[in-house]
Amino acid sequence: MKKIIKITTLASVILMVGAMAWAGAHGGEEASSAAAWKDFFWRCVNFALFLGIIYKLAGSKIKDFFGGRTKQIENEFASLENRRAEAEKRLKEVEDKIANLEQERQAILEEAKKQGESIKNAIIEKAYKEAEEIKAQAEIKAKQEFEQEIELIRSEMADKIIESAEKILVSRLGVKEQEELIDKYLTKVVLN
Repeated sequence: MKKIIKITTLASVILMVGAMAWAGAHGGEEASSAAAWKDFFWRCVNFALFLGIIYKLAGSKIKDFFGGRTKQIENEFASLENRRAEAEKRLKEVEDKIANLEQERQAILEEAKKQGESIKNAIIEKAYKEAEEIKAQAEIKAKQEFEQEIELIRSEMADKIIESAEKILVSRLGVKEQEELIDKYLTKVVLN
């Protein structure tokens, strides 16, 4: 079918070119003589033979040239399709990365918050431990100072008791009685 269409198209082109050539050669005059038509016929035959010889000698090369060109265009088109598909694939990857960027940013922020919370908790825990240690040391020191003060007060009280006892004894008792009383009070103070 394709051959018939090609042959018909080629014959139409030959007739049109021949008609234009004949009209140009006769200057547009309307010569209806048999010689003019005979001349036109031979020119068409001559043109057809010329085309047939060219087709026979160079037809395969022309066909290869145009077929090769067609193949080259098809290959370029396939290459362009492959490149377009690759570009679309890369575009999709970039779009996915951009879409994942928000998720990655959110994950990084959450991780930073978690780290911040753990650092904050560690600092607070350390502060509580240090406060407990300071409190324990303060309690120990306060207890020691309290015991020292009690000892100091006891010793002052013992001195005052002895002084008052001496005054009382001197004013009311004799020497022997004073010595017995001093011994009695000293044993009480020492025991307390």
